Amino acid sequence: MTTRLVLSACAAFASAVSFGDTLIPLDETGLVRMRSGFGSAKSGKSVDGNALRVGGVEYRRGVGTHAPSTHRIAANGNALSFSALVGVDDECGGKGSVVFRVIADGKVVAEVAAQGGEAAKQISADLAGTKRIVLEVTDGGDGMHYDHADWCDAVFSFKDGTKPLSAAEMTRQLGILTPKASPSPRINAPARYGVRPGRPILFKLPVTGLEPIEVSAKGLPGGLSFDPATRILSGSIAKPGEYPVVFSAQNTVAGRVEFKTVTFVVGDRIALTPPMGWNSWNAFAGGVSDAKMRTAVDKIVELGLDAHGYSYVNIDDFWQKNPQNGKSDPTLAGPERNADGTIAPNARFPDMKALADYIHSKGLKAGLYSSPGPYTCGGCTGSWLHELQDAKSYVAWGYDYLKYDWCSYTGVQSGEGHDKYRRPYFLMGRFLAMQPRDIVFSLCQYGWDEVSTWGALAGGNCWRTTGDIFDTWPSVYGGIRAQAALWQYSAPGAWNDADMLVLGRNVWAGKGGGQDDSRLTPNEQYTHMSMWCMFASPLMIGCDLTTIDEFTLSLLTNDEVLAIDQDPLGAGAARVLENADEGTELWARPLADGSIAFAMLNGDEEEKGFSIPFAKLGMRGRWKVRDLWRQRDDGTFGESYSASVPGHATHLVKLSPVDGAGLKPCLRDIRDNAWRLPFDADRAQARGASAGPCAGCD
Repeated sequence: MTTRLVLSACAAFASAVSFGDTLIPLDETGLVRMRSGFGSAKSGKSVDGNALRVGGVEYRRGVGTHAPSTHRIAANGNALSFSALVGVDDECGGKGSVVFRVIADGKVVAEVAAQGGEAAKQISADLAGTKRIVLEVTDGGDGMHYDHADWCDAVFSFKDGTKPLSAAEMTRQLGILTPKASPSPRINAPARYGVRPGRPILFKLPVTGLEPIEVSAKGLPGGLSFDPATRILSGSIAKPGEYPVVFSAQNTVAGRVEFKTVTFVVGDRIALTPPMGWNSWNAFAGGVSDAKMRTAVDKIVELGLDAHGYSYVNIDDFWQKNPQNGKSDPTLAGPERNADGTIAPNARFPDMKALADYIHSKGLKAGLYSSPGPYTCGGCTGSWLHELQDAKSYVAWGYDYLKYDWCSYTGVQSGEGHDKYRRPYFLMGRFLAMQPRDIVFSLCQYGWDEVSTWGALAGGNCWRTTGDIFDTWPSVYGGIRAQAALWQYSAPGAWNDADMLVLGRNVWAGKGGGQDDSRLTPNEQYTHMSMWCMFASPLMIGCDLTTIDEFTLSLLTNDEVLAIDQDPLGAGAARVLENADEGTELWARPLADGSIAFAMLNGDEEEKGFSIPFAKLGMRGRWKVRDLWRQRDDGTFGESYSASVPGHATHLVKLSPVDGAGLKPCLRDIRDNAWRLPFDADRAQARGASAGPCAGCD
């Protein structure tokens, strides 16, 4: 077998370009934006991850993808030409047929058909003056099976010193949309707060506005007290039931009093709205310490994040001993457990109870992290064989939240089928429920075994639905796509967790273990925050709060956007419409007040106009539209609402019914369109006529 080198393969092409022109290989043009009909596009590999090989020849450079595939490149008129060797990868065993196309400003300028087993074919195109380039692969007319398409030795020529536009340069980027906070008091408390009978309650009333603000509480049940100075409500309620407490807030500039009723629901469920707070992992990873946690607590209060509802301060991995890293880091060394078997924190955390007490003194709640396996993901001590003992330690220290990460449990798991995934979470869930303290139980096992269907049965209050989310568009967008089938499992006390927020400075963006600004564009950060709120996902800030900038803070503190996440109905969003060709998606969720939240998500890189079609979605009457990020009314509409959305951005709106507007009787709520519209389309195709929206239920 022979191997082609990039230099030799491109020699003829290079000789055809002018001296000083810039040669840019295809795999350096932002492959994260290439769409693949199966799997994901890979640099220097086939779509299955093997060496690029076409017609018995192996290529070191190029891109492997799968039909149908598109890759859009913004050249801004600076591109000159393109050349590649193309074909179906040999891993398909001679099967498959595809068509490669180069499209310049909407016109096909080069096209090559390829069959499995054939030698690679040359494709080249003159791109002079082109603004938008599309590399497209379609099936050869026989379906997409085995259509593993390779762009080998693929290279562009650009004018000297120029290159394709980045994702951020391809579309207008949104700036700060959240208006400056009003001086009038606003109470940002959840409408319902769950607690078990007799368990201690720590609740800090979140209030924004110009200080000083006078607050008060009326209707306190026996066992509860409220301190207006600290705005902390504490105590316990022994008897199950619902206890409404009316809070008020006023200052000298508002000219009115703000009221908010919070119903304390005493029963067997907690976390009746998605938990909000801060987690140490994205900011510090394995470098967390008691001192950094206390600084984070202080910054939450200083920045006013607690006034917007962020209440949990969670230590992630590396508060325990670490037998591996302890060899090089003395702060992680020492016996993993004490003589009586209780877990021993490492030297960075000299007093776990004192840290929890400090967090509580600010009216905030304390969280920590463990694993059902012998060791955590970072190699620290897990809870294996000490589950009940650890649960008791957490209560003795005063912690309120446990993130329980699968990690090394794979090496000790038992059972068959579903049992082997569920057992450790059922076990810890039962032990936590036995304790005299409410601890939010966060299941972290990456969405395996359809955890959304059984997480609540295991005692979980929230459960990860994906692998780790990083600050890149493919990661965030992939996480969004993973939620499409999970909306039916979202309910008060039971939340689909799309993972921590990757906004602001974080360790994943940095190099050499340091921090850097999020690699997400501003538009992508708006999509990230908007969609997490639409999903009713827990909102755990992950950035370093000591370096937070105004833009990031504006994303985290828009109370109208946060209210969508915290809506007491607890109905997570469903994708009700999708135009795959355009890359646009419409997500919707019903709200407790009878209104509907819509997210108009543009998954494409270029600005797109799309609408909310009322009749198609089974909506009747007129609807008042509120732009939630800008906190402004956009008007009242009777047929549809349209907006232009920049690339990778999301336009978030709330539609409120006017004069009896509502849904057709065939719809339980707006999310039914997620299954009804595709079902109607399938039936229409089967009988050759349109079924019409909500057929038969007018």
